[in-house]
Amino acid sequence: MTYFVYILFSASLGRFYVGQTQNLEERILLHNSGRNKSTKAGIPWKIIYFETCSDRTEAVTKEAKIKNLGSKRYLQMIGKVFDPEQPGSLS
Repeated sequence: MTYFVYILFSASLGRFYVGQTQNLEERILLHNSGRNKSTKAGIPWKIIYFETCSDRTEAVTKEAKIKNLGSKRYLQMIGKVFDPEQPGSLS
């Protein structure tokens, strides 16, 4: 089964959130619905990066790696530039 590791950004908080899921669209909707305690304060969350993983073990490992490095540092490490002024753009 395919899993996704994703990075969200909240402009209102200026913070990142990293997670993993099987259904990316549904998970983003859940984060922005206010029903998730850990992300409720940052609504709206914008997805700025995601990658696919072949199974949950790989997704959990990748999620931990991103969290340990920090989202911004991870994005820089893989050659992505994030502009918080334009959270929808990642080059």
